[in-house]
Amino acid sequence: MPGVDADGNDIVRQLSVSNLDKVLWPDGTTKAAFINYFVTVAPVMLPHLVDRPVTLKRYPDGVDGQSFFEKRCPPHKPDWLTTTPLPKRGTGRWGRPKPEEERRKLRPGEREDMVDHCNLTDTAALVWVANLAALELHVTMGRAPDPEVPRAVVFDLDPGAPADVVTCAQVAMLLREVFDRLGLTAVPKTSGGKGLQLYVPLNHDGVTYDDTSDFSRDVAQLLERVHPELVIATQTKSERVGKVLIDWYQNTLTKTTVCVYSPRARERPTVSTPLTWDEVADGADGGDADALRFRMDDVVARVREHGDLFASVAELEQELPRLA
Repeated sequence: MPGVDADGNDIVRQLSVSNLDKVLWPDGTTKAAFINYFVTVAPVMLPHLVDRPVTLKRYPDGVDGQSFFEKRCPPHKPDWLTTTPLPKRGTGRWGRPKPEEERRKLRPGEREDMVDHCNLTDTAALVWVANLAALELHVTMGRAPDPEVPRAVVFDLDPGAPADVVTCAQVAMLLREVFDRLGLTAVPKTSGGKGLQLYVPLNHDGVTYDDTSDFSRDVAQLLERVHPELVIATQTKSERVGKVLIDWYQNTLTKTTVCVYSPRARERPTVSTPLTWDEVADGADGGDADALRFRMDDVVARVREHGDLFASVAELEQELPRLA
C-alpha cells in the first residue's frame, strides 16, 4: 500500500487486512472506516508517534467486547516494523519475579528486563495496528534512541463528577496563566474522553523525568492551594468529587498518555483532538461540553482546515524554569 512516513516521504509497503466490515464501535463504525481515518490523518499523526514507544489498547471484538493493553510488540509484526525497548514496570504478579515455568521464551536479541514496544513510523504501520483493532494508541513522553529523556511535560486534567470537560477547560485557563508568567508555551488537546491534556514542549536533552515530575507536581500543588474548591493534586477518589485532578503522575518513564489523533473506545469514536486556546476559553466561558468533543470525521475536517494544531509539541524547544 502507498503511504507516507513522519517526514512526508512516500513509502510503499505490502500489507493485508481482514474483516473490513467488522463493527468496532457501538454506533456502527467499522474497521474499514477506522483504517481510512488513520490513512487520512497519518501525515499529522506520525510526527507524534515516530520513535515513541507505543502501547496498544486492543479490542478484538470491538468496544463492547474484551480489551487488553499490549506493551510488547506482537511477535507476528511485519519485518519492516521496528521496536523500541523500555524497562519493565514490574515483573510477576505483586511485583515478584515470575516462576521459571511461567516465563515466556525470549525471542532472539530480547532481554528479560526490557519490553520491545512497537515504533510506528509510517502509514502502513498505522494500518497494521488498526487491523489488529488497536483502537487506542498510548505513548510515552520520551523518544528513541533516548526514551529516558522526556520531550514534554504533560498535565492530564481528569474531572471528578459532577465536574466535566467544561470544568477542565476552566482549570486549563488557570494553568495557562501560570505558564504565561513562567514564559512557557503550552498546547491543549482533548483526551477523547472526559478531560483535557496540556503539553509543555521541551525537545532537548538537558532534562530528566525527575525534572518534569517535580515541575508538574509543584504546578499542580500551587493550583490546588490557590483554588482548593476546583483543583486537586492527589489521586484520592473520595476527595475528587466536583474537582479536577491535575494528574502530574504521568511524567515518569513508563507511564503513557493517549496519543494525539488516537480514537477512544467509547460509544462513538471520539478522538484525542488538538485545540486552540480560543476554543478552550470558549469552552470555559460557554459551558458547552459538546463543543469540546470530536469524532473521527470532525478531526479529518479540522486537519484539512488547520493542519496539525499540535505540531509545536514535537518541535518547540523550551527550558523548564524553577518555581519560586
